[in-house]
Amino acid sequence: MQQAQAMSTNPTVDDLFSRFGAPAFVPQPTPDLTPTLWVDANQILDVLAHLKPRFPMLLDLFGMDERLREHKPAGAADFTVIYHLLNIADREEIRLKVAVSSDDPCVPSAVRIWPNANWYEREAWDMYGITFSGHPNLRRILLPPTWEGHALRKDHPARATEMEPFSLDAQKQDAEQEALRFKPEEWGMARATADTEFMFLNLGPNHPSVHGVFRIALQLDGEVVVDAVPDIGYHHRGAEKMAERQTWHSFIPYTDRIDYLGGVMNNLAYVMAVETLADIKVPDRAKVIRIMLAEFFRISSHLVFYGTFAQDVGQMSPVFYMFADRERLFGIIEAITGGRMHPAWFRIGGVAQDLPRGWDRLVREFIDSMPARLDHYQVMAMDNSILKQRTVDIGSYSTKEALEWGITGPSLRATGMDFDLRRDRPYGGYDQFEFEVPLGHKGDSYDRAVVRVEEIRQSLRIIRQCLDNMPEGPYKSEHRLTTPPPKEGTLQNIETLIHHFLNVSWGPVIPVGEASFPIEATKGINNYHLVSDGGTTSYRTRIRTPSFPALQQIPLISRGLMIPDLIAIIASIDFVMADVDR
Repeated sequence: MQQAQAMSTNPTVDDLFSRFGAPAFVPQPTPDLTPTLWVDANQILDVLAHLKPRFPMLLDLFGMDERLREHKPAGAADFTVIYHLLNIADREEIRLKVAVSSDDPCVPSAVRIWPNANWYEREAWDMYGITFSGHPNLRRILLPPTWEGHALRKDHPARATEMEPFSLDAQKQDAEQEALRFKPEEWGMARATADTEFMFLNLGPNHPSVHGVFRIALQLDGEVVVDAVPDIGYHHRGAEKMAERQTWHSFIPYTDRIDYLGGVMNNLAYVMAVETLADIKVPDRAKVIRIMLAEFFRISSHLVFYGTFAQDVGQMSPVFYMFADRERLFGIIEAITGGRMHPAWFRIGGVAQDLPRGWDRLVREFIDSMPARLDHYQVMAMDNSILKQRTVDIGSYSTKEALEWGITGPSLRATGMDFDLRRDRPYGGYDQFEFEVPLGHKGDSYDRAVVRVEEIRQSLRIIRQCLDNMPEGPYKSEHRLTTPPPKEGTLQNIETLIHHFLNVSWGPVIPVGEASFPIEATKGINNYHLVSDGGTTSYRTRIRTPSFPALQQIPLISRGLMIPDLIAIIASIDFVMADVDR
């Protein structure tokens, strides 16, 4: 009822009904209260073009196999293409869905409306076999070119044990290598002009500056970048597929491995999406503990960025200092959670345990010492004239370009866009905290670093408020679907023991529905879109990561620059390949 009332008074929905007629849409209620409308494939481009001025960002585009779903929404067919649009100015979202038949799985491409639709549509084709008519180059993006089938379809094997044992003889290896050969003509590139013969160079997939297994095929005129083709997928391991075979609880550790520098922050978007589906209210103490740990990992991630950014442009010393600070930070995290990089410590409904004795002393010592360290790094790195020469005015883009390419987080704020989900659409208790949102002005490589450096200081400010105002109370909700229930209760009554056993072994049964939950992660907006069919596992888990669209933008901001400039650009993006490939 609440969803229906919200839909009937939503100005965007009213505008769509007025422009195209209410019969053109089929509304779908969702627990996250995001307006969700089914649209016919023949009308989707007209609707998207009409919405573009109000929603400049295509936040996500992905597919879904509906064929085994017991509780299909009205309007669904065999497959679905889902468009998630974001209006930053008015803090508004809308979700559009297109039903696709398995007989003709085709939808018109949205690349002409949003350029970042290119990779998202390639991914939907790669994983589901949904074609996008008018796409400039529809080919596999995450799986190898020789892969057979579409891995996220429900009839595709989910485990290696369901497939033939892998073998790689010399003939097959040669075929795989040949399939990876870069052919410029397939990407609309000429090998030469009347005046110039271009050189084509592989940067990666095992190059120190690409921070993972990532390849860029460069078209060069001497040392000048004429064009570039990012090639991803070498790190893909099927995280979304694994999410559909794990219980709601047992998938939590897998989320740590997406942005593996983000630690428990990966857990946060996931568990909050589950809590939205199940209508679980989290206690205040658990909220503040979560925020404190999330901000610790924001600092940890930014320290890695800071050190490697300086290193990639030729400065060797800073990375050693910053990794030493990161080690001190990990000591605090280990004392609280028992883990370091991947503690998997957040739980549905709260956190795994209460804070240990002495946590406050460790936290206070760290946040008291860090400001002076940051002042030293400012002089050592950011004020260094060589670093500035390598990064100022390099790889610039405007706010408009950032929005069109789906850039979020510090890289968006570096253009001057004053937007941070923690402040502007508060979640998880962030509305109770005071902090500033650092901004850049040029949107260049230097500004992208400046914003992240200042965010470390603001995270320290948030952590100090957690330290000084930690509420009393439970660290986990008493909701029956919380996983697992508080351990101490199992020693007191048999009902809680049974509940604990079933929720750990089978997992909770989450009510039917679907919900998205975006958070301001270390690198930008991280969004989990979860679909429950009323079982102990997710029917569909979509992980929208900030690193994926960031790499898609590399050709735009590197054309006409030199190869060393490209290295500085890559360093300034702050991506993790597991966050890209999943």
